[in-house]
Amino acid sequence: MLAALYRSSLYTYFSRKINEFRDYKLIEEIKQYPLPRHIAIIMDGNRRFAKELGLSWEAGHIIGKEKIEEVLDWCFDLNIRILTIYAFSTENFKRSEKEVSTLMRLFKEELDQVKEDSRIHQKKVRIRILGHLEALPEDIQSSAKTIMEMTKKYKTYQLNIALAYGGREEILQAIQHMASDVKKGKLKVTKISQTTVSSYLYTSGLPDPDLILRTSGEERISNFLLWQLAYSELYFSDVYWPAFQKRDFLQAIRTYQHRKRRYGK
Repeated sequence: MLAALYRSSLYTYFSRKINEFRDYKLIEEIKQYPLPRHIAIIMDGNRRFAKELGLSWEAGHIIGKEKIEEVLDWCFDLNIRILTIYAFSTENFKRSEKEVSTLMRLFKEELDQVKEDSRIHQKKVRIRILGHLEALPEDIQSSAKTIMEMTKKYKTYQLNIALAYGGREEILQAIQHMASDVKKGKLKVTKISQTTVSSYLYTSGLPDPDLILRTSGEERISNFLLWQLAYSELYFSDVYWPAFQKRDFLQAIRTYQHRKRRYGK
């Protein structure tokens, strides 16, 4: 009888209402404290999520792609102005040709959808693609440039998508560009500061992330925002990315709010 109750529509209805109420109370609590301005997310666990459900790895990536739209809405709800997502690393090119090809197709579809997404234009979301864009297929490069140009004057929110991104590669490229400018007489070695280095990175003009969140239970950074994370708070969730829920997001923020950021003081 108890099992039948758990499967009933009435139980499902009340469970949903209870969860909604809990989320509402958590949101009300969160709004009483300073919110992170910039959240960066390492989206991990698509393939393991699919495997556990008996789905194809492609299905896992598709569901993971759709999760991005939900998280963006959560940021709108809380007025979190900057979201950076780690979509594809330089190391991910080492995966099978079939998987890389599938991911590229999904990225192209997502970028094309974003161009037509009314929320992006209504909410004035500037979109930047961070990474070694030249390593991506030409059609993705074209879509990326189009959406960045289309939204470059938007200033309310910012969505940064790290594609073909590697933290070490970013720093190496910055060093090369600074060396080139020193050689050309545009930059003096004695004038190079932390601010100078930041201005040569893909994230130039962005504040460093306050909170870096990784899903799937893995507790490592995986070559993501290595320069920028110097004083970021790190949060690791056991939930796979496609299964990540608003409550998980809220709990990460509440944990961030409970920490005291000392910046070495």
